[in-house]
Amino acid sequence: MAASALRPDDLRREPVLPPGFSLVTLRESGDAFAHACTIAAEAGAATLVWTRRFDVIEFAVVLEPDNPLREARLAHYLAMTALADALAVYSPPERPILFRWPDALIYDLGLIGGGRLAWPEGCGEDEVPEWVVFGGMLRATTMAPFAFGQIGVGMAEEGFEEIDAVDLIEAFARHLMLAVTRWQSAGPKAAALR
Repeated sequence: MAASALRPDDLRREPVLPPGFSLVTLRESGDAFAHACTIAAEAGAATLVWTRRFDVIEFAVVLEPDNPLREARLAHYLAMTALADALAVYSPPERPILFRWPDALIYDLGLIGGGRLAWPEGCGEDEVPEWVVFGGMLRATTMAPFAFGQIGVGMAEEGFEEIDAVDLIEAFARHLMLAVTRWQSAGPKAAALR
């Protein structure tokens, strides 16, 4: 029997994020993505908002691109790749992690999570957005058997026995930081082609 993906004490631990990141935590009923969008202009780049839940790993990060919106939206790809890389670090061996474009993360043929991107309303394609927010979510546990035909999976049921939300958020932040560094040094298209 697989251990729970989140142990009770894990939700009390704070993530240790790379330098430059700041953390905002919400209680289990909070919406990390909506909150990050609300505070993005004030909080600034590298603000990571995390909702403490045991069934879902939910977080959002504020980015401040230097590129017009049409290029800045590539941040969604970079962040989805960082999310997949973070999951792969803790994945049982030889299990595929795939994307279903534009927003779904597939683990061993089951939907395990995804991401979404927001920017200020009214920002034109050729304007540099003041901020963009990437929101990520991974299902820690399914908590109930799925009906026939549903293909969602949870980390606990898929063998992620020694990982918790904090570990995954820390790994995501490190991978995202690497992706942003590539973007800044080689440009958005080169970073997206890695």
